[in-house]
This record gives sequence, C-alpha cells and structure tokens, in this order.
Amino acid sequence: MTLSSLPAPAAPTVSPWTLSAFWFGTAFHWLLLLIILIPANVVGFVGEANKGTYLGALTAIGAIMALVLPPLVGAHSDRTGKRLPYIRLGLAVNLAGLGVMALAASLMTGTNGFFVYVLGYLLVQFGNNYATAPYSALIPQLVPPALRGRYSGAMGMLQAVGQLLGAVVAFAAGTLNLPVFVSFAVIAVVLLVPALITMRGVPETTVPSAQAVAVSGPTLSLKQLFAYQPFLWVFITRVLFALGQYSVQPFLQYYSVDVLNQKDGVTASSLLAACIIVASILSAFLGGRISDRVGRKPVIYVAGTTMAVAAILLLIAPGFGTALALAVVFGLGFGAFTSVDWALGSDAMPSAKSYARDMGIWHVAFVGPQFIGAPQGALLDWGNRQGDNLGYTLVFGIAAAFFMLGVLLVRNVPDTAHVKAARA
Repeated sequence: MTLSSLPAPAAPTVSPWTLSAFWFGTAFHWLLLLIILIPANVVGFVGEANKGTYLGALTAIGAIMALVLPPLVGAHSDRTGKRLPYIRLGLAVNLAGLGVMALAASLMTGTNGFFVYVLGYLLVQFGNNYATAPYSALIPQLVPPALRGRYSGAMGMLQAVGQLLGAVVAFAAGTLNLPVFVSFAVIAVVLLVPALITMRGVPETTVPSAQAVAVSGPTLSLKQLFAYQPFLWVFITRVLFALGQYSVQPFLQYYSVDVLNQKDGVTASSLLAACIIVASILSAFLGGRISDRVGRKPVIYVAGTTMAVAAILLLIAPGFGTALALAVVFGLGFGAFTSVDWALGSDAMPSAKSYARDMGIWHVAFVGPQFIGAPQGALLDWGNRQGDNLGYTLVFGIAAAFFMLGVLLVRNVPDTAHVKAARA
C-alpha cells in the first residue's frame, strides 16, 4: 500500500491551550461522573449487593454509543468539510443528558429511577461522542508532526488539570454535603465554558482543502485502514491500555471502602484520584516534549510498566497512606501515557481526506473498552462473595495484565515516514 505524505501545516493556526480547552472540560466531566457521581448514584438506586453488576452494565450500555457513533459522525464531518457544527450539536445533547441524570438522581429512587438515569447517561454518551470525532481530527489537521508531541502533552496536561478540578469539586461536595443536582450543574458549566473557548479559537475551514486533496492520499476502506500497520498497532495497543484503565476506574470508590476500610468512599476515592492526577500533570508536561525528541514508544514503555506495577501493589497496600503513595506512582505513568496518546494516534493517520472518520475509529479504541465494566463488575461481585476481597484481586490483576500486554505490543508500531522526517 502506497500513501502520500500528509499535508500538515508548516505552523499551527491555533495555540495548544485553546485547542485543548475542550478536552479539559471533557476530562472534568468524565472524572466526576465515572469515578464519583455514577458509582454513588448506582448504590442509591440498587443497593450494595448488586452495585458492581449494575455499574458495569451501565458503563457497557454507554460504550455501545461510543463504539458506533464516532466513526459515523467523523465520516460525515469529512464529507461536509466541517468540524464545529458537530461539536456544537454534541455539546447541546450532552448538556441535556446531564439534566436528565440530575433529575433522576435528585427526585427518583429504585429501579424506575435507575432506568431514567440510564436514559440520561445515554444522552450524555451520544452527545459527547458526537462531538469527539470531529474534535479528534483537529490535531492531525492543524498541527505539523514535529509539534504533535508538544500539543499532545498540552492536551494531556489540561486533561489532568480538569480531572484534578473534578476531584477537588467532588471532595468539596462530599464535605459540604451538597445536593446532587449542584454537582451536575457544575459539570455542565465546566464542560460548556472551555468548549466555547475551543470553538471560538479554532478556525472553521473546509476540509479537505484543494491543496489537501491534491496531496493527502486516498480515502481508505475499513479493511485497508486496518491493514495499514501504524494504525493497526496503535489501535490494538490503545485498546489494551483502555481495558486496563476501565477495569479499575469505575470501582475505585468501592475499593476505597471494601479494601482500604475508608468510611467515606466518595472522599477517599477523590483523594486517590487527586494523587493520580497531580502526579500525571507533571509527567504529562514533560512526556509530550520528550516524545518529540526520542519517539513515542519509549515513553509508552515506561508509562505502561509503571501503571502495571502500581496496580499490582495496590492489592497489597497495608493502608490508605500507602495507597495514596501508589496512586502517585500510577499517576506518573498515566500522565506520561496521556502526553503521547494523541500524538501517537495522529501520527498513525494514513490520509488527510478522512481525518475525522479515522480519528473517530481510533477514539473507539479508547471508549469501546468501557464494555469491560460489565464482566469486571460481575467478576468483582462474584469474587467478593467468595471472601477476602477476591474480586478486587481479580479485577486489579487483570488490569495490570492489560497494561503489560500493551507495553509489549507497542513495539510493533512502525514509525511513519512523516514522523521519521520530523525527528530527523
């Protein structure tokens, strides 16, 4: 298969901070939802005995939307040559979904309340994924390969800062015992304002331009796309890292109570998340810049190994203090990974004619593995019924295995010609 070089611009037309603002709000949105609010709300609806099963089912249902929507919306965005209208519409649906979830959590109980809550969550997933595919195309479209590590690092850093703010808000909400609708309102505001910054700062151009059409190469079929080795291996390794993340992330609050014996799971999981995020801010800032010099894969090797070791050691943490220290270690690895994640994905795009579609498919590798929440949740409940918190041993051990497999396979990702030229 022969592909022409990508028509990357000589210089970016938008600052990394403006481009990454949308991702800041999205990171805040998902941390507060997935780690704090949804686990607590699910217990309120269905009780302790089945919390893992229902939470896993909820995340798996949402993952269906994340699997199907981004490639379809991305392909349509490529055909129309627009990005921002899709982001606007997706944002509006996302905000409506948050409103439905807040209504169910504030005013309803039992399984009826849970089903309304699921409806709101589906709207959130639809809107967020509808916006993400066109947004994901902006880095490869606007940023030259030599600067993608720096831009990806800025995106990883703002993602970490957004998550840190989410953990702080969760801690404050738990401490002040604020009504649940207040937390949902804060999520809506912090999602909306940064999105407006990105939409105002990013130029709405026709994609592809006449110049891009001449040099961007063909639009590949799905079979051809996955036959393109850089994309194939980036997709596979991204799936593995996401499987590791989603094997643990939804159950962090339950782990704080059941294993670390913390009375307030919301506060404890907020502190754990804060330690992960503060450490990830430092490594995200450095990792992207380093990857522009030494390549993406060495950073991934170190990051994935660090996350795997920390996940295993969390199982034998003698107390909450040790768990917090291990959360810092995990955060250093996670931040380094996120700092090169977008750059690695952007480098693997074979054709500028289909940036949004192909980045939408790449995005599936990140969100599709949310399906792991359903079997992992059921495994958690089954293992814990056997005693000695066996469920957590199984879930955390599987997460570590996914991280290490990702580290081993990322070496198969070949450098594309434009990346080699950028580092030359």
